[in-house]
Formats: sequence, structure tokens, C-alpha cells
Amino acid sequence: MNTPLAERLRPKTIEEYVSQEHLVGKKGVLYHQIKEGIIPSLIFWGPPGVGKTTLAQIIAETSKRPFYILSAINSGVKDVREVIEKAKKDQGLFTAKNPILFIDEIHRFSKSQQDSLLGAVEKGWVTLIGATTENPSFEVIPALLSRCQVYILNSFSKEDLKKILQKALKEDTVIRSKNIQLKETESLIRYSGGDARKLLNIFELIVNSETSNKIIITNDLVEQKIQTKIVRYDKTGEQHYDIISAFIKSIRGSDPNAAIYWLARMLEGGEDIKFIARRLIILASEDIGNANPTALILANNTFDAVTKIGNPESRIILSQCVIYLATSPKSNSSYMAINDAIALVKQTGDLPVPLSLRNAPTKLMKEIGYGNDYKYAHNYENNFVKTNFLPEEINGKQLYTPGNNSREESIKNFLKNRWKNKYSY
Repeated sequence: MNTPLAERLRPKTIEEYVSQEHLVGKKGVLYHQIKEGIIPSLIFWGPPGVGKTTLAQIIAETSKRPFYILSAINSGVKDVREVIEKAKKDQGLFTAKNPILFIDEIHRFSKSQQDSLLGAVEKGWVTLIGATTENPSFEVIPALLSRCQVYILNSFSKEDLKKILQKALKEDTVIRSKNIQLKETESLIRYSGGDARKLLNIFELIVNSETSNKIIITNDLVEQKIQTKIVRYDKTGEQHYDIISAFIKSIRGSDPNAAIYWLARMLEGGEDIKFIARRLIILASEDIGNANPTALILANNTFDAVTKIGNPESRIILSQCVIYLATSPKSNSSYMAINDAIALVKQTGDLPVPLSLRNAPTKLMKEIGYGNDYKYAHNYENNFVKTNFLPEEINGKQLYTPGNNSREESIKNFLKNRWKNKYSY
């Protein structure tokens, strides 16, 4: 049988699907939608081998809709339009429900290719399901993203991967025809990096390479067959997430030596330089912020520069930025302020805007008090006048606390001088 084991074991129903309980478990957000066939356009975001394609196929099969697949690697605008035209015809011929168009690696589509999908999605000619390993906020155009629900698929846990191996032993006719004892699984799981497809490919490779009547799968056997003791860097697997985590934490911890080491690991492993640069932009604001506002400017310029320059010279630009960020003073005060503000909004709801701060574009609004008593700061000494800018219910609530660094100390003194005892600066 030439069909790979991973394909032979691909689940056909939600009940057979392993993991992603938050989406397709009986209390999952997609479970009832799939069962009832009420499917909006979706984007599945998650690492490779976690079931994005499989879930799209299950949705199509369960809802009895025509199913079209395009890969962003080898499809252009012409291919997209041809599939949309065929889907429009099939919608009328075979079903009242619109067909599903699944696009694998949608993050690889250019802006023009993504634009070509907009009309079909908006008019309901197709239900789009996109799969991406990259953050759709960066890789999918806003107009298309706004028309889709984004769902995150998580890496498989060790227990999930063990279940998949047991499923192979029990259900696959080829595997069942051999005398296989799964004695140890640690190496199989480690080399898979949380990718079920990779796990089954390795398992099948080992089984097919053994000629003895009884095959005992051990960690040593897996190591021998894979012929390597250490995976340097798998940019699509578990190490992708572990190394970027170590990288960010090293910069946050002000260790330029460790940060440069992890940068080198990613570059040598073939990591996308734009992915690295995007993470530096986030860190510049989250972990440095107003302790050194120039950090965000440099990080943003680094992203622009590596996009223009490409490899191998981008390593120099990234190195400069990483060292600058690692040796910069740190503050997470802006990050904490917005988190606290969002929590307060969720807690207090839609509090009314004070009348003095409301916009008054019409005569009626002016008559009922919109904008009354607003004090224009520039009409006062030092361009400041004490005013209540928050809803009355949370007046005096402090959300921003300046960090303990020289620049934010000056911000703290500025705010103390302005607001006196209103806030505890």
C-alpha cells in the first residue's frame, strides 16, 4: 500500500478527531456548528500536523458540501478565480449550501491573491477555510480577516500522540499485520515535535525498515533509524516555540550573549527573518516601552530593513537590534496598563462618556449639554487644567504606573506635578 500511514489514519468524523477539545469537543465552540452545518468562513491557525486540513475536510463531509482545495504554494489568482467559478456553478447544481474552499498555507498568498477571495466570501459563493502556521494578524489582509473567524489549534500533547500511535496499532490493517510491540515512545514523541503527521511518518519508516518477525519499538531503535541524536532546530515543530521563547526571555532578561546565541540558532535553522523581526517589535513595546521609546523605532526599522535586504546580510541588522534591545532599560508599564484597562472595561461595561467630553456636531446635542464646560487645555497655564476625563464611576482609577527607570521617573515627576494627589505617582 503506497498511501502513507498518516493519510490512512486521517479521521473522517469529529468523534475520531484527536485533541482540540476547545474547538470540537462536545463543549467546543465549533462542535454544534459543525453538527448543524452552520459554518462561517474560518481561519485555522496552528503549528504543522495538528489537524487543520483534517478538520476542514470533516466540516465539509459533515455538512455535505462540495469541497475544493488550493495550496497557496502553487496556486495563483487565476486558480482562485477558476475554483470560485466552479464553486458558484456547483452551488446551484448540487446543494443549497455554499461550497467550502480550503486554502492551505493561506499566509503565503499575496495581497492580490487574497483580494481575489473577498467578493466570493462576502457574497457567500464559497465558505472560506484557511490554514496557516503564521499569525493571521500579520499575514492575512484586514478586509479578509474581518470576514473570517480565527480559531487557534494547539500542538498535540504527549498523551494525544500516544493515542494516535495506539490508534495506528489497533486500526491500520498494514500495521496490524505485523507483530509490533510499542515498548517506548519518548524518542518518537520528541522527534515528532508535536506534529502528528511527522510522528506517524517516523513510526512507519521504522516499521518498514525492520525485517524481523517481531518489531520492538524502543528509544534506542528510533535513535538508530533517525541517525541523529539531536534535532538542531525544527522551524515547524516544538523547538520553533521553545527557541523563540528562550530568545525573547534572554532579551527581556538583559543578556545579549544568550539572545545572540538563540538568534544564531534560529538563523542557522532557516527561521523566517520577518517572524524574528516581528517578535522584536512586540518585545520593544511590551518589555521596554517608555523606558526607551527609541527601541520601538529601531525594531520597526529593523523589520523594514530585513524585508528589503533579505538573507544573508539581515543577520547583521537583526544582531544590532537584538543587542540594542537586550542592553536597553526595561519597563512593562505600558503592557500592564492596557491589560488592566481591558480588565476594567470588561468589569464595568459601557460606562457613559462625561458630557463635557462628548462631541457636539448638531444643535440638539449642544442643547442637551454635549461638550458643555469642556476646558481647552491650551487656554491655561502650562497647557494644563485639572479635568475629570474618566466616567464618574471610575474617577481616580489609576491604570498606568511608571516603571523604575530614569525616563519614566521623569514621566512620574511630570504627572505628580500635574495631578497632585489624584493618582499615586
